[in-house]
Parts: sequence; C-alpha cells; structure tokens
Amino acid sequence: MKLSIIIPAFNEAKRIESCLTHLSAALRANAAPNLESEIIVADNNSTDATAQLARNAGAQVVFEPINQIARARNAGAAAATGDWFLFVDADTHVSPETLGEMLAFIGTATCVGGGSTLRYDKPDLIAHCFLFVSNPIVRALKLLPGCFIFCRTDTFRALSGFDHAMFAGEDADFGWRLGRWSRAHGLRVKILCAHPPVTSLRKVELYGWKELLVLIARWILFPRRTTRDKTRLHVFYDGRR
Repeated sequence: MKLSIIIPAFNEAKRIESCLTHLSAALRANAAPNLESEIIVADNNSTDATAQLARNAGAQVVFEPINQIARARNAGAAAATGDWFLFVDADTHVSPETLGEMLAFIGTATCVGGGSTLRYDKPDLIAHCFLFVSNPIVRALKLLPGCFIFCRTDTFRALSGFDHAMFAGEDADFGWRLGRWSRAHGLRVKILCAHPPVTSLRKVELYGWKELLVLIARWILFPRRTTRDKTRLHVFYDGRR
C-alpha cells in the first residue's frame, strides 16, 4: 500500500517545517515493508518561502496558482500516486500514534475514509468549551475537519475531489458526499478519537474569538452564501499567518 500525504499551503513559512518534521517522524515510527509513502505540498500561490522550505525538508511541491483551499487540495491529489490520500493542514501536527491508528483502520476491508477529533496547541477556556461541544458532533455526524482527512484514492476520484465552488467548508461537503457514497457501497467512514492530531489556534490569535464565532454563525445560518463568497472569508485568504 502507498500513502500520499497532501498538505495545502498558503504562506505557511512559519509552520510548514514543523508539520513536515512531525509527519516524517510519524512515518518512520510506523514503517512497514508493505507501506510506501510520499509527502506532497500544494503551494497555493504563496508569497513567502513556503515552497522552498518544503523542498528543503524533502517534500514534493506542486503549484496551484488560484488561491483557494479546495483547488490546492485537488492539485496535490492530482500529483499523488498513492492508494490512499491523507490531507493534513500545514498548522497541524500528526503524531506516530495518530498515524498508526489511521493505518490500522484503513487496513480493514470495510474502510473507505474518515477524519479525526481534534486538539488545540494552546487551548484557552473558550477553546476547551468549543472542543467539548464540537468533537462529539464530529463523531456523531462523521464530519471531516479539514486538518486531517483520509480517503481511498479511487473513491476520491469517483467523488471528483473537493468542490471548486466552495472557498471554505469544502471539507464538510466532501465528508457528506463520502458518507453517502460509503453507505451506498456498504463501507464505513471512521472518525478517529484515541490520539487526535494537534492543530493551531492561530486564527483566534490573529482575529479573536468574537470575529470567528460571528463567522461560524453566518456559516450555520447562510451556508451556501458564506462558503461560496471569498470576500466573506478573509480569515482564510488575507494572507495573515
């Protein structure tokens, strides 16, 4: 089996090396004769040293000129050659235990893909409360947070990847479509929870909880309008990192 790890990256010079270091350590800890791997960084038109730092760390780099998370993920997938895809965000750390849990599940015949509950690197009280609510919802509804999504390659192709009409929420949309596909084919989507990956709270540090909670509320009330309008999603696309 070959695993392709795909990292969409827009101006991630501050974090890409740490992300890649953790992934490499996780792969070494789970080395097996029947496991091949590759790491692909999809440079999403960065204006910093993201691409060069990724190359220096041994990753393959592909370029996506249109600044959109869904397109970056799909560009990485188009270059990938693995039997399975794992999408990881550049501000996320994957431990050997997280990767091992995922590999054990995808080794079963009924698995088609999945995601994971999350931890934050510097959780404050609001972050703890947010995870207390969101992680059970993720498990119950089998949502796929974008910082850690795995999927069988043939299924990803059958679903045409992530939706280019969406500038955010493409992870949840893909998860819903993957869930429908899996049920139709008698397969399973799995949410890992024993060893959650650690992702950053940088959006809170940059924009504050008030602005982010307002965005989440708009997302819930007006999902189509919000996720398809880039001007409403500056926290993803204004380049601040």
